[in-house]
Amino acid sequence: MNEKINRRDFLKQCGRCALLSAGLEAAILMTATSQSQALGLKKGYLGRKLSPFYTPLEDGRIRCELCPHACEVDQGERGYCEVRENIGGRYYSLVYGNPCAVHVDPIEKKPFFHVLPTSRSFSIATAGCNFDCKFCQNWEISQARPDDTHNYEMTPEQAVQLAGRYQCQSIASTYVEPTVFTEYMIDIGVLAKQQGLLKVMHSNGYINATPLQELGKYLDAACIDLKGFNESYYREITEGTLEPVLETLKRLKGLGIHTEIVNLMVTGKNDDMDQVAAMCRWIKDELGPDVPLHFSRFYPLYKLKSLPPTPVSTLERARKTALQSGLHFVYIGNVPGHPGEHTDCPKCGTRLIERRGYRVEVLHLKKDRCDKCSQPIPGIWDLSQRI
Repeated sequence: MNEKINRRDFLKQCGRCALLSAGLEAAILMTATSQSQALGLKKGYLGRKLSPFYTPLEDGRIRCELCPHACEVDQGERGYCEVRENIGGRYYSLVYGNPCAVHVDPIEKKPFFHVLPTSRSFSIATAGCNFDCKFCQNWEISQARPDDTHNYEMTPEQAVQLAGRYQCQSIASTYVEPTVFTEYMIDIGVLAKQQGLLKVMHSNGYINATPLQELGKYLDAACIDLKGFNESYYREITEGTLEPVLETLKRLKGLGIHTEIVNLMVTGKNDDMDQVAAMCRWIKDELGPDVPLHFSRFYPLYKLKSLPPTPVSTLERARKTALQSGLHFVYIGNVPGHPGEHTDCPKCGTRLIERRGYRVEVLHLKKDRCDKCSQPIPGIWDLSQRI
């Protein structure tokens, strides 16, 4: 969230949904009263579901197998993410069907620039995260327990129904780290595929191979935060590690899932151009030159309020470095109106998609090709490519 609000006001706002109209003006998805009646808005988690992603240990303890933290959890305790609890030697998700944020967003907000441009995405999040990023813009829910947020009782069937009702072409797991509600994502993905909707996520990529493999059966696109390119930065800023994120990116490629990467450039922390160049070389060598890369502008938030916003010139240098490294689609984010938002053909230079913030116009893209030179443009440009 970009506004500065206190925790109490935020939790009140968690019980509201917003719908972006075609003119990108916010409107209430449902009134607070009717929505609370329809979806059961209540404070505290509303249910639980047994997770398949854990190993029983001695004395009723368990080891979580969902992410690289590999939490070993005693009975009655929770893992790092605070949304999974050992109850009687069995590990349960406390956020299944309990989102605390529900919105309809332009797909570009995720950000996906190569997925169904101009379409709407039904976007949901629960409480919890397996990182503690010092710059988190949604810390009020990502660092909360589901006991403390106002949550909707929303089954996967209801999520898919609402997505259809509000003319969304995708369902996005976003705002917090969605892999903490992987079971919920999987069940939504099964139904979304049946209804001809895409299932997408914006994730930090901190997930183990087995649950990612299972999730990947129903996932169409992933936007992954590659927050920096050295371990010390990851440990200092996120309390996670870099290598598992790189492994996730390679696994997504192997699964054939469309992937875009976001690098939030934090002033004086991860803006060294030698490291940016190394990151771009890795992306090209391991994932290929066509993976869209977004350099996003940092604004002071949460635990990094003392740092200044990223200079636009730094983002421009990073974009130039990435293009010189051989990447074809490199964007500048959080700077509305910057020419680095547009998509150009890497072969003939034709402007394919023009963006002004969330105002998007598709100019010279015919199906999945430049209509001037027929160069293939990677992405999901219509539902028939995935469904």
